Amino acid sequence: QVQLVESGGGLVQTGGSLRLSCAASGRTLSMYSMGWFRQAPGKEREFVAVINWSGRSVHYSDSVKGRFSISRDNAKNTVYLQMSSLEPEDTAVYLCAADGSLRVPTRGSEYHYWGQGTQVTVSS
Repeated sequence: QVQLVESGGGLVQTGGSLRLSCAASGRTLSMYSMGWFRQAPGKEREFVAVINWSGRSVHYSDSVKGRFSISRDNAKNTVYLQMSSLEPEDTAVYLCAADGSLRVPTRGSEYHYWGQGTQVTVSS
């Protein structure tokens, strides 16, 4: 089992930055692809970014490309999402997820483990 705990969310003004962290326990994350998703009120869960086990392969949704950056520190069993140039449309609960395969999945259904999420609110 893998337990994931997100942190780093909060309230920020338009144009601001936040760095989210996803810390894992139970197993090492070094062989898992890790993804970030978000869900706004009344909307479906949306893929944000994914990073493979080595960190050499990353993918972003078009809506965050160029503004967000995903990274990982396997020694700390932690994955990060650096968010810059935040917009009100980025307001959502951000969740991290782990997939124990060699894929780099962008669909939530492909992930095995999920955190509880951290709220990000961007004020206009």
